[in-house]
Amino acid sequence: MSQLVVRKNGKNLPSLFSSFFNTDRFPDVDFFDWGPKWLPEEWKVAKIPSVNIMENDKDYLLEMAVPGMEKKDLKVEVDNNMLTISAEKEEKKEEKEDGFSRKEFSYNSFCRSFTLPENTDGNKIDAEYKDGILKIAIPKKEVKVVKTEKAIAIK
Repeated sequence: MSQLVVRKNGKNLPSLFSSFFNTDRFPDVDFFDWGPKWLPEEWKVAKIPSVNIMENDKDYLLEMAVPGMEKKDLKVEVDNNMLTISAEKEEKKEEKEDGFSRKEFSYNSFCRSFTLPENTDGNKIDAEYKDGILKIAIPKKEVKVVKTEKAIAIK
């Protein structure tokens, strides 16, 4: 009878690919942290912004941390009950000094989508961006309770 042997990496995640993700082979790379350890945090790419989702009686509130972005970089759309939040930012720097020239550029983007609950009104969504936080209010539909009152005849 054969046995399935599962090794765990340093973060206690079972992995069938543990031989590839062996940190002894790649000491400067953390495959689950999106970039080499020696890179400054702001240079690492493929970061997906964190989202807080809260609910109260009248709406759902989403807060997304997107520091470094500007309002013009962000896009919020609703299509077929799907809320999509995306951003693209490209920066270019060029320096010319003492006979040399240096050009740098960076490109950051992300896209997150959320299926809206049936009790929401996608036409009345409100979004605000301030101090690196994108806040989105998704109002709930007003449920009209029809009160009927009548006597039922007993047969």
